[in-house]
Amino acid sequence: MGKVVLVTGAARQLGGRFVRRIQRDPEVDRVVAVDAVQPEHHLGGADFVRADIRQPTIARLLAEYSVDTVVHMDVTGTPLGSGSRTSVKETNVIGTMQLLGACQKSPSVKRLVVKSSTNVYGSAPRDPAVFTETTSPKSLPSGGFAKDTVEVEGYVRGFARRRPDVAVCVLRFANILGPSADSPLAAYFSLPVLPTVFGYDPRLQFVHEDDVIDVLRIASHEPERGTLNSGTFNIAGDGVLLLSQCARRLGRPTVPLLLPAVSWVGTAVRTLGMTDFSPEQLRLLTHGRVVATNQMRETLGFRPKYTTAETFADFARSRGPGLLPPETLAGAVDRIAGLSLLGGGHPPTQSAN
Repeated sequence: MGKVVLVTGAARQLGGRFVRRIQRDPEVDRVVAVDAVQPEHHLGGADFVRADIRQPTIARLLAEYSVDTVVHMDVTGTPLGSGSRTSVKETNVIGTMQLLGACQKSPSVKRLVVKSSTNVYGSAPRDPAVFTETTSPKSLPSGGFAKDTVEVEGYVRGFARRRPDVAVCVLRFANILGPSADSPLAAYFSLPVLPTVFGYDPRLQFVHEDDVIDVLRIASHEPERGTLNSGTFNIAGDGVLLLSQCARRLGRPTVPLLLPAVSWVGTAVRTLGMTDFSPEQLRLLTHGRVVATNQMRETLGFRPKYTTAETFADFARSRGPGLLPPETLAGAVDRIAGLSLLGGGHPPTQSAN
C-alpha cells in the first residue's frame, strides 16, 4: 500500500499546487487535502475535507485515513478571503498545536513536514551577515507572522522530542515569489511607487514557488541515498538582490523616507488595504536578511532551479511594466555616465589614499 499524505492549507494557491503535484508521485496512494474554507482551485483526485485544524476534528481524520505523512502548509502571514490577522494567528499557533497533538497520538504518522520561514531570524541592525540554521537571532520577533513562526517551531521541536520515531522536517523558506505569489512582500513590490527607508538598501533573498513545491516533495518522501531530510533547513535561491536593484528591475520609482515617515505611510497603505505593511516587513525593508543554504544542498540534497535574481525576474514579468521601464532607466544611467566622461575627460578613479 502506498503513502497516505495529509496536506493542510489546501485552499491557498501554493497548497493546492502541492496537492496536485504530490498525488502524481507513484509511491503516493492517497492525498487528503484539508482547509477551513472550500478551495477555488481544482485539487485533482485528492480527497478534500473541510475542517478547521484548530478543532479536534483533525485527530479523527488522521485515524480515519490512516495518514502516515503530514505536510503542514497552513502556516502563513496573510488571511484567506475575509479572514483577519487574529484568525491567521490562531490558525498558525493554535492550529499547529492541535495538529501536533493529533499527530502525537496517531500511531500511523511517520513523517511530518512543516512549512516555516526565515522570518524566525528577525531583522535587526546588529544581525550577522548570513544566518545559518543554528544562529540565534539578536532579537526575537516581537509580533506578527515572524513571532508566529517562532512559536510554531518551538511546538514542533517539542513534538520531535516526544515522538522520536517520527521523521520531522522544518523548511525555513526565504521570501516566496513567482507569477502567482500572494504575500505582503509581493503586494509591496506591486505598488506603483515603493516607499523605502532613507539611508538603507537591504539585501534580500527569494525562493521561487516552483522550487517550494519541489523541496516539499523531497521532504515528504524517504530520503534518497546519501541525503537526510530530517531536521531544519534554510531554503533560498542562490545570490542576493538589493532593494534598489529590485526597484530598478521592476521599473518602479522609490521614495526614500525617514523611518517615522515610512511607518506612517505603512499604516496608511495598510488601512487602504493595498498591502500589509507590517512592522516586521518594515524591519526587513530596513535591515534585510540573508541565510546560508549549505545544509539545503549538502544534507537535504536540494538544488533550486531558480536563483534569487531569476526568481525576481519571473515575478517581475508577471507584474507588467512599471512607471520607469528598466531599459529606459538603464539608458538614462548610461547617458548620465557619458555626460560625466565628456565633462571630465576620464572616469573617476579612487585615490591611493
